[in-house]
Amino acid sequence: MEKKKGKIIRSAADAEPYFSALYGGSAKAQRERYEKLISRFVAEFGQAGYMASSSGRVEVIGNHTDHNGGVAVGCAVSLDTIAMFLPTDDGVITVKSEGYPDVRVQLGSAERAPHGTSDALIQGIAAGFAARGYKTGGFTALTSSNVSGGAGVSSSAAFELLVCEILNFLYNGGKIGAKEKALVSQFSENVYFGKPCGLLDQSAIAFGGLTLLNFDTKGDVKPTHIDNVLPDYTLVLIDTGGDHKHLTGEYASITEEMGRVSAFFGRERLIEVREEEFYARMPELKRAVNGRAIQRAIHFFEENKRVYALAAALNDGDYVAFLDAVNESGFSSQTLLQNTFPAGDTDQAIPTALAIARRYLRGGANRVHGGGFAGTILNVVQNEYVAEFTENMSKIYGGGKVVPLKVRSVGPIVL
Repeated sequence: MEKKKGKIIRSAADAEPYFSALYGGSAKAQRERYEKLISRFVAEFGQAGYMASSSGRVEVIGNHTDHNGGVAVGCAVSLDTIAMFLPTDDGVITVKSEGYPDVRVQLGSAERAPHGTSDALIQGIAAGFAARGYKTGGFTALTSSNVSGGAGVSSSAAFELLVCEILNFLYNGGKIGAKEKALVSQFSENVYFGKPCGLLDQSAIAFGGLTLLNFDTKGDVKPTHIDNVLPDYTLVLIDTGGDHKHLTGEYASITEEMGRVSAFFGRERLIEVREEEFYARMPELKRAVNGRAIQRAIHFFEENKRVYALAAALNDGDYVAFLDAVNESGFSSQTLLQNTFPAGDTDQAIPTALAIARRYLRGGANRVHGGGFAGTILNVVQNEYVAEFTENMSKIYGGGKVVPLKVRSVGPIVL
């Protein structure tokens, strides 16, 4: 069995030099978290192990652009799943997480795990590695995660990339790049887990920091790093409530309707349609597709421009233009993309939260986060107003539903 030499983490002090890049502060809370996990691992296995971390992600701008070959800006954030792990010789991957059943996957088994399980994700990653000529092997890991499923920061992608990085470290000498790990993770989620996700979540986590992600080549992503971690701003997610389980049709309608527009022009995706032709043939297009499909296509074209404008603003340190782009993206999602509440929903949790939050933003910006229709909103708040903003919104939504985040400057990592 090939093993890569690395640093065994015996105490939180060994990990603390990484805390600034991973969490942007909060050292005390992280020390306690790390010490607890290390103690659990030593108690069970009699020795300390290696430590890995994989973060959640935030979509800063680029709402529903990736499926049609557009662009987005995503970032890794200061919530993560950490794991202490050691290699094994038995070809079995075992992952133990507090509050969840143990995951145990025998590598090389012909029997597929059920869709929707962590076992399936691990099987898919192993299959993805093998298809690319990379090695896999057994390991045992204990994990601790604050990337909760309801936070809207992609807990599944965080787990996928954590497993990728552990296998990369133990059996491949750390040579597998961020893009390949993202592609393997998406393959696992699509084929083995059974969820037809895009590539945005995995890419934002894999590359770390703030990244402009270009999806114009189908099945690929072209990253451009943005050398800015928003030092004067905090990203605050608010979980507005609502259940995504019954909204599959709402999400599918966006891709379907944009697809009707591109099909009218004989193209597969909107990125292949010239905007000038889109408007020039509007009389015919209006007879061929419904008005909402046209509005959603307009959002696509305009949102891509906003993504580039936001990236340029961050590179120039122009935070006024940055905040304007976030606000304009939110307005477009609400009025053109129409993904802030399902048809017929009079509760309208996301538009209500956006309107309330604007009272307390003090010059910041906000927009619907991710898929929409239910779930979270993204707020960009100056650091000096974060405590006040969080306090006010927590009175309405509850403290556990208001989550301040910093941009994390690195992707999945073994410390």
